[in-house]
Amino acid sequence: MLILLDIDGVMVPNNNWKRPEFENDGFPRFSTRATNSLQRIISETGAGILLTTSHKSNYPISKWRNIFSSRGLGNVNIQKLNTNTLKLNRKEELLRWWNNRNEDHFVIIDDDKTLNSLPPQIKAKLVQPSATVGLNEELADTAIEILRS
Repeated sequence: MLILLDIDGVMVPNNNWKRPEFENDGFPRFSTRATNSLQRIISETGAGILLTTSHKSNYPISKWRNIFSSRGLGNVNIQKLNTNTLKLNRKEELLRWWNNRNEDHFVIIDDDKTLNSLPPQIKAKLVQPSATVGLNEELADTAIEILRS
């Protein structure tokens, strides 16, 4: 099982009026609500994370593990989409992953509105937080249902 995870607008709500707080590692702090919700999804399903965020290529997996661990999400299997050398948009990246996937039990957690035009069989696996709120308990419930179906 995989959680295809965006960061901005999901783990780090986008509040235009307020600059995000940063941790000592130089990466923005995750919201407590989003962290607790993601931890619940992982705990209840055993899902790993596939980073789809635009930040995915900024760090090696070892650094991503440290980022997640220091925010209370330790012992998580983390992978990332390949570097976007073709400059694809998120929808195109996900479609490319879909065509080459080896995992059928997944959920996409992303605030990107262009994902609403994904093909129906993929869009059915989309959980879309409000960018200003991020991941919450209600959306975690939906993600868990998707992963279990």
